Amino acid sequence: MPLTLDQLRAAAAAGEIEDVVVALPDLQGRLQGSRLSVDYFLDHVAEAGFGACVYLLAVDVDMNTGPGYGIDPWAAGFGDFILRPDLATLRRVPWLDRTALVIADAHWPDGSPVAAAPRQVLRAQLDRLAARGLTALAGTELEFLVFRESYQEAWDRGYRDLRPATRYNVDYSLQGLGELEPVVRRIKRAMAAAGMAVETARGECHPGQYEIVFRYADALLTCDNHVLYKTGAKQIAAEEGVALTFMAKYDEGEGNSCHVHLSLRSADGAPVFAGHGTGERAGMSRLMEHFVAGQLACLADFTLLYAPNVNSYKRLRPGSFAPVNVAWGRDNRTCPIRVVGSGESLRIEHRVPGGDANPYLAVAAILAAGLYGIEQELELEPAREGNAFQASAPRLPATLRDAVERWEASALARKAFGEEVVDHYARAARAELAAFEAAVTDWERVRGFERL
Repeated sequence: MPLTLDQLRAAAAAGEIEDVVVALPDLQGRLQGSRLSVDYFLDHVAEAGFGACVYLLAVDVDMNTGPGYGIDPWAAGFGDFILRPDLATLRRVPWLDRTALVIADAHWPDGSPVAAAPRQVLRAQLDRLAARGLTALAGTELEFLVFRESYQEAWDRGYRDLRPATRYNVDYSLQGLGELEPVVRRIKRAMAAAGMAVETARGECHPGQYEIVFRYADALLTCDNHVLYKTGAKQIAAEEGVALTFMAKYDEGEGNSCHVHLSLRSADGAPVFAGHGTGERAGMSRLMEHFVAGQLACLADFTLLYAPNVNSYKRLRPGSFAPVNVAWGRDNRTCPIRVVGSGESLRIEHRVPGGDANPYLAVAAILAAGLYGIEQELELEPAREGNAFQASAPRLPATLRDAVERWEASALARKAFGEEVVDHYARAARAELAAFEAAVTDWERVRGFERL
């Protein structure tokens, strides 16, 4: 549960908390940081912040950096920016003994925020929304795969020939989940103890696949909970001697999705998506129609923020329950934008992001697209009925290369996010592409080792 500084002091004095982890969400949506003694945190870091190397926001998944990022670690002499703890995020993390965690924001030595930091990218869109007297509520639905092997065993096998924790499709199943229960139960209890409200939990399509859904919250808090959940779930799995992955597509089976549910409220908390629309737009306000139209107008340009990795695009395939066409529908899971609920619960479900998405960037992109639709008063096209995979509609980018080229050339992206952010994340995508293109894959060995 959230901790105040006074509560942290009392817990430290009682010997209940010894360390505080100061964590920064990086470009991939991972938490990076340092473990500090609780006394040092209370005496110095809580107010003054803590130095960390600028390269943390200019690296790929292997922690490799290089020239071309908006933040150039070499030009900065690998110096520090300042991590300023957001004390509203301070909480105990029950999967780490006698430990609290706080999420921090990166600032330059002059006190200005680092524009390319994922949390700041989202904050910028929330500020634009607030200028219109609006706030955003969001919820993320993360799927993961559990394997019987430990992370060390998976590594030793090159992540091949792993055994899923269930033997068949357990989507909505109430049996066949016995092997999943120990780790899933621990994850649910730990997240509840860390202040997240578990709403639903169930098996999914791929053998060994599971989904835990937490109650929606303020958009920034939802993203903070999301990255903490991914970190904690992996640490709990490791303690249980199993491995789990959120990667978008592990094999030819069903991928891991991260559907984002989002709605807007006025400053006094009133739902602004609800209105008097009729037909396929029943109950929708004009503002919501503009918001959904903005999603469609920006979807291809912003795909990079929903699908940031080479592997992301292996999930986005026809017939895979992951969308490929630009379309919206009323309770239609074949569309990337699904309108669902009614009255106060009326919302969009954005179905493009996978389990590998950075939640801050995905939610920021949804808000930026919606704001574009509102500002331009875009008209909403007719909803898609039936199978949207078979519709003659514009396609999403099919590869990471397509997505980054669309992102870099997008006037919409540059206006919404700024030149620095667009160029920084384009560089990150190109680093991912370069690493992939330099790799020799299992497919190549099987195809060519003997026969070529």
